[in-house]
Amino acid sequence: MQVLLATTNPHKLEEIRQIIASPRISWKLLRDLPSVPDEPIEDQPTFEGNAALKADYYAQHTGMTCLADDSGLEVDALGGRPGVHSARYSGVRGERSVVDPANNVKLLQELAGIPIERRTARFVCAMCLVSPDREADRIVVRGAVAGRILLPEEADDPAHPERGRGGNGFGYDPLFMLPGDHPRHAGRTTAQLADREKNMISHRGVAARRLLETLRRTGTIDA
Repeated sequence: MQVLLATTNPHKLEEIRQIIASPRISWKLLRDLPSVPDEPIEDQPTFEGNAALKADYYAQHTGMTCLADDSGLEVDALGGRPGVHSARYSGVRGERSVVDPANNVKLLQELAGIPIERRTARFVCAMCLVSPDREADRIVVRGAVAGRILLPEEADDPAHPERGRGGNGFGYDPLFMLPGDHPRHAGRTTAQLADREKNMISHRGVAARRLLETLRRTGTIDA
């Protein structure tokens, strides 16, 4: 089965491919297509809604089975923001090397003065797998991991707190501290974890494993 992963982010492909490692699935990215449809407008109020919107859109435009995800950060002290707007939180456009730091700066600014016990947050990921000719068989799964946003003084370089801790992540990973109920990872950010460690606990890892379980249960891939 050939599956189009509807993203331009190679980090997502690697994480998902490591978990859903089946010889019956051949993965493609949007960049692998001879022509790429214009991106749909992600205007749904939930992660599940946006994942389904993207999966349906690209499945119909390419004729391929499509897996799309929508993920982001929910911060309790901000009423769940940035939520579905996580990737565009700062309003800055461009490469991830520009957008990610801008988003992190805004997040820390909005949390200025918020004490450590109120900086609770969670990463959320929703995934939708759909075939262009079998929409009734769509699969939607959700994964989440709880943590908190680090204080500026906890960053490796307090002069640049938006850089947080660790260099093995992207997006908000350097700012996302894992709690004590992850005893092997407590006190570390998700950017300080090796890929294998991160895949075991990450929101995308949880969602991908739930998708894998569903594919096995339905006989789409071998158990």
